[in-house]
Amino acid sequence: MKYPAIPATIRSIDVSRQIIFLLMAISLSIALCALSLQKAWADDAAPAAAATAPAMDYPALVAALPAAEFAEKMELVDKITATGDPKAHQLLQALLDDHLRSRKSDNKVFIVEEQGDALKLTDAITGQDAGAGNDDDFERVRTNNALRKVLKSSLAAFALADADPKVRKQAVLEMRRDLDEVSTAELRRRLADEKDLSVLRQINLALAMTDLQSTDASVRLKAVQTLDGETSPDIYNALKPLAVGDAGKGDPNDQVRGAATQAVKHIERWKSIYGSLEQLFFGLSLGSVLVLAATGLAITFGVMGVINMAHGELMMIGAYTAYVMQQLMPNHITAAIILAIPAAFIVSGLVGVLIERSVVRFLYGRPLETLLATFGVSLILQQAVRSIFSPLNRSVATPPFMSGSLQLTEAMSITWNRFYIILFAMIVFVVLQIILKRTSLGLKVRAVSQNRSMAKAMGIRTEWVDAATFGLGSGVAGMAGVALSQLTNVGPNLGQSYIIDSFMVVVFGGVGNLWGTIIGGMTLGVSSTLLEPAVGAVMAKILVLLFIILFIQNRKQGLFPQKGRAAEGH
Repeated sequence: MKYPAIPATIRSIDVSRQIIFLLMAISLSIALCALSLQKAWADDAAPAAAATAPAMDYPALVAALPAAEFAEKMELVDKITATGDPKAHQLLQALLDDHLRSRKSDNKVFIVEEQGDALKLTDAITGQDAGAGNDDDFERVRTNNALRKVLKSSLAAFALADADPKVRKQAVLEMRRDLDEVSTAELRRRLADEKDLSVLRQINLALAMTDLQSTDASVRLKAVQTLDGETSPDIYNALKPLAVGDAGKGDPNDQVRGAATQAVKHIERWKSIYGSLEQLFFGLSLGSVLVLAATGLAITFGVMGVINMAHGELMMIGAYTAYVMQQLMPNHITAAIILAIPAAFIVSGLVGVLIERSVVRFLYGRPLETLLATFGVSLILQQAVRSIFSPLNRSVATPPFMSGSLQLTEAMSITWNRFYIILFAMIVFVVLQIILKRTSLGLKVRAVSQNRSMAKAMGIRTEWVDAATFGLGSGVAGMAGVALSQLTNVGPNLGQSYIIDSFMVVVFGGVGNLWGTIIGGMTLGVSSTLLEPAVGAVMAKILVLLFIILFIQNRKQGLFPQKGRAAEGH
């Protein structure tokens, strides 16, 4: 079929119409693209504008707190939290603890610390010390239960959002001790964002503790299974009510009750093990103190045969030297305690040389008279200290590196001061071994201790060796006093508590033998510590004394007897 031809004019009109439609479509597309780009640019510019916009006015928000109603305070707390100001955490904590005040004269806000009738002031905006003030001049920034919940939530959010995983972990541990709806909600929100495995584990444990209160037995059972194997006290306290107790009660569900009972027994078993390890550590620390106290006595008693009853007072002098050093350097506690060690060695050593030259050297070979004379010297030294420092006990501050404890597990920790005393005792022992084995003085001391007559015949000045040895033993006693100042108060009777134990260590270990001293000291320290929980402190000392008496009856020269012709003649 043949169609009729279309006129040229009509064809030109159709083409023109198509071109117009095409141009309109292109224009519409360009307009739509422009609108899209404009929106995209607006969206991209918004964060940049927010980033470059000035931070929210933290001082104005703080200044508005005192006059605000409780509902307004909640909004202000949210805004203060949103500022991210580093001082906001301290401010909100003070508000929660009821330590936020406004000055009546100018409504300025302060964080306060009560000191009797006065207040120590900290500027709530700058965080700087603002001096002191009178309580009557300030008004409390009050809170209610709803506001306190908001504050707890904000503080939890602050801690859980910290960049340091250790801070977040510690925050979870703190929240775990006092779980409520607010802290639980914050932990659940943090659960999805937390990346650190150790923090994530603590969050799961905290949420499991919350689930122990669920009405669903399957949820409680899963929570018990999650907590099984943990040893922290707060988890133990949370599981205990669900387990079978002395009254036979517990969780109403048999499975939950059985699982909780096994978990509690597991925790109690590990608590017993960790408790024994802590007792062993305390025993070693006590043994180290006895080693330090007895080492100087072993040197003087072993070489010179002198029963020095003033040895405890030489330790007391070392402790007072540490106290004096801290009075001279009150702003440098660490440096003061470190410098006190050589200072105590010198001071106590010089006093020991003075005692030997003025009293002891005239009484060699007369042990009973030496004992009485040195006992009189001890009374003189005690009275001298009372006259100079008064009879009151003095406290020696613990430097920061010796403060606190090392948390090995959630159920076991060791104190840093006792750890460093053990380390110090080992260092003193090694240094003394080097002196006695590798130096000319050590050679002469060993020669005099083994055979005084032969040493004198060989040209050794035994009088000089006696004075140097007495000074060395006294100096070590002074360093022992510095160590004791970190465990107890310093007083005129400090040395009397350790003199008898020191003699027992020397006799048990072997007179004049340092290896016997360290082994004997550690043995007696650990034995006393392990016996005390079972029989009491007094009975523990009696049993240790009976053990030493029976031991000496069968081995009169101790664990490590002294060698040499002089020793064999006794």
